[in-house]
Amino acid sequence: MARSNQKVVPEAKAALDKFKYEVASEVGVNLKQGYNGDISSKDAGRVGGNMVRKLIQQAENNMK
Repeated sequence: MARSNQKVVPEAKAALDKFKYEVASEVGVNLKQGYNGDISSKDAGRVGGNMVRKLIQQAENNMK
């Protein structure tokens, strides 16, 4: 099966970007608009991991 980076819902990009900055702020990672290649892998992982955690929690709450 081939993998693709195509977005299933392209309109969601803006909402996910906003969510990313909110989560980064919550965990104390200073993200700026545009290129953030200067942050550590650890910090990037904290942001991504917390985003996934919150999205799963939200999905589980919606199933109740």
